[in-house]
Amino acid sequence: MKVSSANNTLTPADYFNPYNTVFESLSDRDLGSGGVLLLPDLTDGDGATLHLAVGAGKDGNIYVVNRDNMGKFNLLSNDIYQELPGVLSSEFGMAAYFNNTMYYGSINNVLQAFTLQAGKFNILPSSRTSTVFAYPGTTPGISANGTQNGIVWALESGAAPAVLHAYDASNLGHELYNSNQAAKGRDSFGNGNKFITPMIVNGKVFVGTPNGVAVFGLLK
Repeated sequence: MKVSSANNTLTPADYFNPYNTVFESLSDRDLGSGGVLLLPDLTDGDGATLHLAVGAGKDGNIYVVNRDNMGKFNLLSNDIYQELPGVLSSEFGMAAYFNNTMYYGSINNVLQAFTLQAGKFNILPSSRTSTVFAYPGTTPGISANGTQNGIVWALESGAAPAVLHAYDASNLGHELYNSNQAAKGRDSFGNGNKFITPMIVNGKVFVGTPNGVAVFGLLK
């Protein structure tokens, strides 16, 4: 839902709801399990500026809506900017975005990268991890030096102990680091916490746990 604050009053300005929303709700495949990510201004093949948002839920579809015209509800079909059907399993988190690429890690699935071309996302992932992320999947975080040296951080919270992974943002098949690599469990931080997103600040990665915060950085 898009909410307007005109005249200091909050009112619904626009919205999107899938055409099969009743069926999805009754079969526990609803859209509401995942979050929404607002993308930066993008350009389509005709040079027009796009204001897009992406979201996904339990049905495994990625929905891309135009924030200037979100599509509302159509009984026969989804009248939205783009839909990538069935490319995910159930999504309980949200995407990350970097350099014309969105990253999704749904339940019992690999982390996938979908690249943007001429204002549309490719339905086939450009890269994927070898690691499968069990329930609840993973919501990735990005660190980078501007548009260079992008790293995708992803928490495997369903593992015991939990594992923090770092991947090359341009190729998720290239894992740069994980917290199980060091000898004698040096980087192990115990059990993970559901729905936690790695937070990157000042060259360190912070990961929430059930009883504290694990902090990763360069060793001195």
